[in-house]
Amino acid sequence: MQTTLERALAHWHQFDQRRDILVWTLSIAHNAFMDERRRDKRASWVDGDAVIDALPAVGNDLGLRLDLLAALAGLPVEQRQPLLLVTLEQLTYAECADVLHIPVGTVMSRISRARTALRDLLDGRSPANARGLRRVV
Repeated sequence: MQTTLERALAHWHQFDQRRDILVWTLSIAHNAFMDERRRDKRASWVDGDAVIDALPAVGNDLGLRLDLLAALAGLPVEQRQPLLLVTLEQLTYAECADVLHIPVGTVMSRISRARTALRDLLDGRSPANARGLRRVV
């Protein structure tokens, strides 16, 4: 949050008044996170406590929550990011596309693949396509 606030204040003159300030700040937060991730050269990161706290629909079943966390960690970052932005942060597909700098159709495709992979992982099956890409023969 501090990095996001620092960057927003430093670049306030670049803010376009026609844009939604929430989407703008989420873009800054996303870019700051990706910068940190590249800097640390981590393969994948999920804040387990934040995800557990954001799952009221799962109820008090800790085992199910842990299974869901493990399944989320098993998703490729490209699928996990739009899924969490749309489901937890409740962004629209267009806002998510704006934050991630990808087309809306790509957001929809990645969320669909992420949901399918989550279902497979939670059912004890390996995801049909671990990389999230479909092979066309």
